[in-house]
Amino acid sequence: MCMPTRTNKNANRLTADENRPIVADVSTANTTAADTLELYDFHRPATLAREHSRALELAFETFARQWGTQLTSKIRVLASVTSEQVSMMTYDEYAAALPSTTAMILCELEGLEAKGVIQFPTSAALGWVAHMLGGNGSREADHERKFTQIEQTLVRSLMDGALEDLRYSLGALLSTGISIGTMQYNAQFAQAAKPADTMLVTNFTIRVGDRTCAATLALPSELLLPQMGVNTKTVSAEEAKRLILEQVAQVPIELTMAVNPTKVMPGQILNLAVGDIIALPHSETAPFKISVNGESLGEASVAAKGSRLACVIVTTEETTR
Repeated sequence: MCMPTRTNKNANRLTADENRPIVADVSTANTTAADTLELYDFHRPATLAREHSRALELAFETFARQWGTQLTSKIRVLASVTSEQVSMMTYDEYAAALPSTTAMILCELEGLEAKGVIQFPTSAALGWVAHMLGGNGSREADHERKFTQIEQTLVRSLMDGALEDLRYSLGALLSTGISIGTMQYNAQFAQAAKPADTMLVTNFTIRVGDRTCAATLALPSELLLPQMGVNTKTVSAEEAKRLILEQVAQVPIELTMAVNPTKVMPGQILNLAVGDIIALPHSETAPFKISVNGESLGEASVAAKGSRLACVIVTTEETTR
């Protein structure tokens, strides 16, 4: 749907030559309204309300501080975690945005089929493990590879501490149990949720010593939003189409019934006086044109319904675009 634009005050002015038909000058139409239109993404109809977004941002900022403190205590190197952004997207969009090789900790959620995801570079985690084992982490942090059994155990230990911080930070928003599940290294094979499931995704920046990396936390929207009073029920594409059509059918529009138009000279308009007659190219018995917003719908004849004028539809026509 497009908003109507306002035309310039001089857009519909008469030409100076009175022997020529009236010409509408619309070249200076004001397009300011059109420039401010915001496109609606039907592939992502769900968005976070501002108050909900702010509440989640505060919770994840608390989690980031707690996670940074926990990392510092376990790897014995000064670490900090910063929460960057909270957004809502489908799991398919989230997985597509991740690197081809990365560490993904899948978190089991009681009562939910979908899983939570804590994602970070494997090279960064190898650096953390090296610090825990007494190394400086510089060599290990340059490689992307899968973890060994010992490295998996140490990374799981770090993630167990992170989940404790997450439970504390979310508080009443987290109404179900959450625990460490499997570990994946490819986002395309992780299958933490269905492609169309909506996820609350938080981006983090993790600094350990003089090295930084990006990390993400993705949780199913149905895990947190119900506690915030948000309905997370989804509908199928067919049902969404039906609901949109039902809503559009209830929007009021203006129906116009008009005679056939005629052209007149500017001189006739300038010299109009009470009692003047302008001939119209419309037969006395011909039906009138029915249109909506300039689009012809058919023809109708004048009728009456009680004490009010009405019209009787005599023909209809369809226009496909």
